[in-house]
Amino acid sequence: MYDIIIIGAGPGGYVMAERAGHRGKKVLLIEKEHLGGVCLNWGCIPTKTLLNSAKHYVHAKEAPEFGVTTGEVKFDLSKAMAWKTEVIETLRAGIGFMMKKNKVTVVNGEAKFLGPHKVKVGDEVYEGTDVVIATGSSPFVPPIPGAKQPHVMTSTEILSIDKMPETLTVIGGGVIGIEFASFFSSLGVKVDVIEMLDEIIPFMDRAQAKEFRRALKGKVEFNLGCKVTAIDGHTVKYTTKTGEEKSIQADVVLMSVGRVPNLGNMGFEEAGLDFDRRGIKVDEQQRTNLPNVYAIGDVTGLSQLAHSATRMGEVALNTICGQRDRFRMNAIPWAVYSMPEVAGCGFTEEQAQAAGHKVKTASLPLTMSGRFLAENGKRGPGSVKVIKDADTDVLLGVHMVGAGVSEMIYGAAVMIESELRVKDIREIVFPHPTVGEVIRDTMFQL
Repeated sequence: MYDIIIIGAGPGGYVMAERAGHRGKKVLLIEKEHLGGVCLNWGCIPTKTLLNSAKHYVHAKEAPEFGVTTGEVKFDLSKAMAWKTEVIETLRAGIGFMMKKNKVTVVNGEAKFLGPHKVKVGDEVYEGTDVVIATGSSPFVPPIPGAKQPHVMTSTEILSIDKMPETLTVIGGGVIGIEFASFFSSLGVKVDVIEMLDEIIPFMDRAQAKEFRRALKGKVEFNLGCKVTAIDGHTVKYTTKTGEEKSIQADVVLMSVGRVPNLGNMGFEEAGLDFDRRGIKVDEQQRTNLPNVYAIGDVTGLSQLAHSATRMGEVALNTICGQRDRFRMNAIPWAVYSMPEVAGCGFTEEQAQAAGHKVKTASLPLTMSGRFLAENGKRGPGSVKVIKDADTDVLLGVHMVGAGVSEMIYGAAVMIESELRVKDIREIVFPHPTVGEVIRDTMFQL
């Protein structure tokens, strides 16, 4: 008999298992493939590893501008892929070590949920006081004619290619599609993005989304407000918002139109679990409709971010341990690790207005920072935009475009989570010269 059974060893499941084991709980962690889940094995980590290789390549080509002369710069895909694999295996081993250190029992296999307290793997039935479902999500492939061809890939398959394509068409202008578009275009691949909506990255500030697209212009061709109708061999056919029919030739097609929760063939319906196509329904403590059964991460459909899954696991564990906690959505930072990066936290201007706030905003270019200018040059795109409630002076959102902004956005999360007023933030001392101090400087423009 276990205290907690966790189905799924992604960033929600394995972190919760580690923390629960550290608290002295007897924990069973079930994983059908590899420790780390999609994030470590086919998502966050491998994409960032490859993007880092591409950034080294770009920086080497730009080095003469900063007084460094190099020889011919080449990109070796096989070595980049080997490094990606080494990073994954190192981190996977690290998770295994942490499971042993915290006395977490790990079982590999397909889990069948039998209801509160019981989970089956193979012929073995395991019992636990509490059960946590952390089964994640999978790439969604829409029913487009021709989508089932070897050169039509999801993010999973494209992470293992052994040859660089000359042309790539990305279907979907969300986070995954844009990161791959940035990676391949920076290495000289001709990239086209086809997006149904009128703008890329739907949750991004509209003004900054346009700035972001301008930064990618010349490397990536964007076809917005367009719908793919068929993939005929290597010809991607689509219609524009005016109904005009067009097509693009592509060696490889990346299907990145979103992800769907992993809900099928696990016994959820038979056990009476409340869910729909968007995910398992949970309350603020991650409790489902079944007693002692929790769900965390992508499978809930609330927030498809690895750090959200981790936080949901912490909330579920605290609830199990009798500690008051709840999952709050208002200050979850997000980032796109492209070139340049984009990141944000809290409301965009449009969202704040829709929520009924009287809004005041201000923006500054990152070139206001001496360090940003020194390291990125005058042509390095970047900006900070801040949004506050004009009546209460409370900070509502911070949104950024530019190199390294993913490493700064957590500061905005702290400010928004703490409900700091702009006048309070102006009193915080930021180190100089840093890029992050532009956030504080922008507060003085409000």
